[in-house]
Amino acid sequence: MSQIRTRIAPSPTGDPHVGTAYIALFNRCFAHSNDGKFILRIEDTDQTRSSEVSENNILESLRWLGLSWDEGPGKEGEHGPYRQSERTNIYSEHIDILLKKKKAFRCFCTPERLDQLRKDQLKNKTQVGYDGHCLNISEEEVSARIKQGDNFVIRMKIPDTGDCVFSDLLRGEVSINWSQIDMQVLMKSDGMPTYHFANVVDDHLMAISHVIRGEEWINSVPKHLLLYQYFGWEPPIFCHMPLLRNPDKSKLSKRKNPTSIKYYESMGYLPEALVNYLGMMGWTMPSGEEKFSVQEMADRFDINRVSLGGPIFDLGKLNWLNGKYIREEMSDDEFVDKYTKWAFPKNNLTNLIPLVRERVDKFSDVMELVSFFLTGDVGLTEESFHNNKLDKDDILRIFQFSLWRLEGINEWNQDSIQNELQCLSKQLDIKLREFLSPLFIAVTGKPVSISVIESMAILGIDVSRVRIRNAIKMLGGISKKMGKTLLAEYRKLT
Repeated sequence: MSQIRTRIAPSPTGDPHVGTAYIALFNRCFAHSNDGKFILRIEDTDQTRSSEVSENNILESLRWLGLSWDEGPGKEGEHGPYRQSERTNIYSEHIDILLKKKKAFRCFCTPERLDQLRKDQLKNKTQVGYDGHCLNISEEEVSARIKQGDNFVIRMKIPDTGDCVFSDLLRGEVSINWSQIDMQVLMKSDGMPTYHFANVVDDHLMAISHVIRGEEWINSVPKHLLLYQYFGWEPPIFCHMPLLRNPDKSKLSKRKNPTSIKYYESMGYLPEALVNYLGMMGWTMPSGEEKFSVQEMADRFDINRVSLGGPIFDLGKLNWLNGKYIREEMSDDEFVDKYTKWAFPKNNLTNLIPLVRERVDKFSDVMELVSFFLTGDVGLTEESFHNNKLDKDDILRIFQFSLWRLEGINEWNQDSIQNELQCLSKQLDIKLREFLSPLFIAVTGKPVSISVIESMAILGIDVSRVRIRNAIKMLGGISKKMGKTLLAEYRKLT
């Protein structure tokens, strides 16, 4: 049998997600338990959303968790480059192969036509998807439209009838009717490949033997298998892991649970505890032991021990496990060393000192000012907001609108936060001081403290976001009806 090769392929378009680490862990353990290789590939074909900051955060977070890779950025191998943005010539060559084989076609449909098509399909309650409008355009018309500069994308052809039947390593035989599969766009009008096309080409050229990914990709297997067939390639073995779930069984999301790896690092969780906990998501050690390292997991790994029931990401259980590591794996000296590095890293102190030195008369005054930087719960109660000039609904509106606005910031710093919140206060016609007042309390736990904007810049987006959400919960939360109303109002602002 050829070498086992697995991969993780995150998109650098946001926070490094615990779901990415979860899938990376299982790919790494499966490969290493079979003397194989684990590959990291950066899927950065979305040029408008991808960023170097996001990519660096992903790489740093995986390293922090101890999930090193055998090939990828910084560990070049014979199958590179490992960023899709550096592989565009490869995709162009392979799309030409499909066009020559007439397994793909150029689609000149405008966004307006496609939008109307979707609306009509939803209205008529018919299958939503591309209707094949450009499927049979003649070569002459294609050439003429290209010559006159018409924009186009390249779509794949799919069978008209029948089922795609394939085997999943965990689920056995799966059957999906071709009527459920859209004529997928393979190449966008800007010449960049879509996920589905680049994914297949890269997996083949990087000799990936097993594709282990989340179950949300099951419905994409038919189009991926069809591409393998069109190219005449042998497909990898597919294995779809159960999705991580919130306690209410919904898909793990940042709106209900902290999902950024950076959040857990900021809150003082130990990397070995977090990755250990991710290993417990739907999998158990043969001995039943709950505390184990990545290496111990790889040494005893058996993919067949994965349970398909949606694993619940429970912060209480993670806290318990993290506490076991602190109590059982650390000496007093190690505790002091790790705590000091977490609580007082030089870059944080450098940022904090200018904020506090003008407000203190003696060193013993410092802790009162900065204590909210060193805690997860700032001790909010409903009474915390009683002296605010704004009513409860206005405060909830400020919190929710601020969350939506802050989540769109690409580079988190004092200027970007101030610009967004200042703009939002003007759009809501609320004086900036009154607008920031409830945010001040939500983030710091106090009506008066260090500037809330400067505080958020130091705390980071993950902690700031969680504290604002906690404040919303403390005030009774936002109902579905109110949420829809707020979203409609917010869209009018933007």
